[in-house]
Amino acid sequence: MFNFSVLTNWIDSLLRSFMPDWLTVVTECVLIGLVLLTLYSVLALFYIYFERKVCAAFQCRLGPNRVGPWGLLQSVADMFKILIKELITLKHTDKFLFALAPYLVILASMLAFAVLPWGNGLQVINFNIGIFFLIAVSSIGVLGILLAGWSSNNKFTLIGALRSGAQMVSYELSIGLSVLTMVVFAGTLNVVEIVENQNHLWYIFSGHLPAIIAFVIYLIAGTAETNRGPFDLPEAESELTAGYHTEYSGIHFGFFYLAEYLNLFIVSGVATLLFFGGWMPLHFPGWDAFNHIMDFIPSVVWFIGKAVALSFIIIWFKWTFPRLRIDQMLALEWKYLLPINLVNLVLMVLVVVNELYF
Repeated sequence: MFNFSVLTNWIDSLLRSFMPDWLTVVTECVLIGLVLLTLYSVLALFYIYFERKVCAAFQCRLGPNRVGPWGLLQSVADMFKILIKELITLKHTDKFLFALAPYLVILASMLAFAVLPWGNGLQVINFNIGIFFLIAVSSIGVLGILLAGWSSNNKFTLIGALRSGAQMVSYELSIGLSVLTMVVFAGTLNVVEIVENQNHLWYIFSGHLPAIIAFVIYLIAGTAETNRGPFDLPEAESELTAGYHTEYSGIHFGFFYLAEYLNLFIVSGVATLLFFGGWMPLHFPGWDAFNHIMDFIPSVVWFIGKAVALSFIIIWFKWTFPRLRIDQMLALEWKYLLPINLVNLVLMVLVVVNELYF
C-alpha cells in the first residue's frame, strides 16, 4: 500500500532546497491550511447533496435533480447564494460575541478535522496524545453555540443554546468513555498507532463484546453530539424557529451549516479510526490472497468510504426516528448510556488484563 510520507517528505526536501528552514515551515503550514480548507468545503458540499438524496430516498422522492447532472451542482449553487447574501446587523446584541461565535464553531471542527489520519502516512498532526487532543478541541464548539444563543438577545436562540449546552455536555461523557474503552484496548493515545495496530483485524472484531457495546453507544452519543435528529432539540423548527442560529444570515449562518456537516464527518471518522481500522484495509488472519487484493485499494479510499458509510447510518437515524423530548434525551444519557458505559469500561479492562496475564 502506497505510503504518502514519501510524497510529503519529497515536498519538504524540495522546499528546503531553495528556502531557509523558517520559510519552509511557514510555507508548509500555509499549504496544509489550504488543503484542509479545500477538503472542508468539498466534503461539506458532498454531505449536503448526500443527505438530500438519502432523505429523498426515504421519503420516496427524487431529491435535487435540476441543477447539473443528477442535481450535483445544486449544493454549489446554494454555496454561491449564501456567499452573496447580506450580513444583517442586529440592534441590542453583543456584536463582538455575535460575530465571534460562528468562528469558534468552525475552529473546533477544523482542529478536530486535522487530527484524523486520512491515509498511510497522510496526517497533519501526529503526536502521542492525539486522542486526548481530539477530545479536547472538539469540546470548543459548544462555546460558540452558547455564545451565539446568548449574544443574539433572543429568547428562542437562548433556549436553543441552553438545550445544546446541556445535550453536548451530557453526551460528551458517553463519547469520552467509549473512546477511553477503545484506548484501554489499544494501549495508546496515538492515532497512527491505533490504526497500525488494526493491521490484522479491526477492533470491532478483535475487541470482543466491549468493543461492540462501545461502538453502539458511541454512535448514539455522536448523533446527539452533532445536534442531529432525533436529538435535534437545539434547532427544533416547530418550537424555536432555527434554534441558536435563528438571527444569523449570510456566511455566518453558512459557518454553522458547514460545521454541522463536518462534525458529522468527524464523528464518523473517529468511529472509523477506533473501531474499523481507519485507513487500514479489511484483513483476516490466514486469508492471504484476500488480504493481498484488499491492499490494492488506496488507503484514502478506505478511510473516506468507511466514514461515509457510518455517516449514512447517522443520517438514517434522522429520517427514521421522531424527535425526542428534552427529558427523554437527558434520561437516555444519565440513566442508561452512562452506567452501561462505566460497566463496559471495567469489562474492557478485565478483557485486557486477561489477555496480558492469562
